[in-house]
Amino acid sequence: MITDYSVLMSVYYKEKADYFEKSIESMLNQTIKPKDFVIVCDGPLTDELDSVIDKYTNKYSDLFQIVRKEKCSGLGNALNEGLKACKYDIVARMDTDDIAKEERVEKQLRAIEEKDADIVSGTVEEFDGDISNVIAKRLLPSNHDDIIKFARQRNPFNHPCVCFRKKAVLDVGSYMEFPLFEDYYLWVRMLQNGAKGYNIEDTILYMRAGVDMYNRRGGASYAKKALKFRWHLKKMGFSSTKDFVKSAGGQVVVSVMPNKVRQVFYKKVLRKWWNIIS
Repeated sequence: MITDYSVLMSVYYKEKADYFEKSIESMLNQTIKPKDFVIVCDGPLTDELDSVIDKYTNKYSDLFQIVRKEKCSGLGNALNEGLKACKYDIVARMDTDDIAKEERVEKQLRAIEEKDADIVSGTVEEFDGDISNVIAKRLLPSNHDDIIKFARQRNPFNHPCVCFRKKAVLDVGSYMEFPLFEDYYLWVRMLQNGAKGYNIEDTILYMRAGVDMYNRRGGASYAKKALKFRWHLKKMGFSSTKDFVKSAGGQVVVSVMPNKVRQVFYKKVLRKWWNIIS
């Protein structure tokens, strides 16, 4: 079984140090330990965040690689820099405020091997405050054919817990500029290039959520960017006119909803979208 993999994280000055530390700990406590841990500092950090980095680099000097960028360039660009530094072909993505379950990577490594997959994510449970306070689940189709069908209308992988083959990402040019949709755009290009996907049905990660996360999914600016991306998927030949109308129309409706209504809609409807379109 595959046991060698890199962890890839990006951090910037607005992150909370205590969340950052818990996220790192959750990856260090995996049942199959990482052999390489890359953290990209996307611009100057706060003293508190730097203190967390110093703590772990001093304790695990042979494990951590710290890549520092002079200016904040955005998540996609930061991850591209970090990906270059990753020592192993299997890379486990991790965000700075989420908590991975201990068996997360072991299950993903097994799936990569058994399913001959290039991209593997799984079910995410969104929580507010404490992981005991789960407010929603992100459910996704598991097998490759259903993933492609799903991807024509919605993001087919949970980015915070994706594990992928570095070569398959590099083969399509890595993350590219598409504000708010860099990861979705990467998955589509990988799938079009023949990469095979799989989603684990079990929960493998707890994702920190809350009102702010849902608020960011609203407004005219978000709707405009979403429409531009959906239209690009159609121009690429990945989705159909029907897919565009359904996904773009739904995106606009959700964007103009009052924040509280949008929050309920995400929890009660969108997180179960696969049950609706399948």
